[in-house]
Amino acid sequence: MRQADLFGVAPAKVRLFDGPDLTPDDHTRLDGQHERIKRLMLDGQWRSLEAISEATGAPAASVSAQLRHLRKPRFGEYQVDRRHLGQGLYEYRVTP
Repeated sequence: MRQADLFGVAPAKVRLFDGPDLTPDDHTRLDGQHERIKRLMLDGQWRSLEAISEATGAPAASVSAQLRHLRKPRFGEYQVDRRHLGQGLYEYRVTP
């Protein structure tokens, strides 16, 4: 028997993103963006913010924020490595 059947109420979805101004639409957008970036990056390949942005359709600033989120325990506590390419450019890779 599922928990929703037992109590007659479906369990609430855990929200990973927080903030007083976030709407349900924001949560949907951020959840999707986060999953696209995580799926792409879990192959362990090095990529620039621009390459990740092009592959996922997320703005580069959002990619950078999502990579920071991946380091946090509530987002999986992934290893996010960064290497300097020169002239202020970096590449990133994600490993479990």
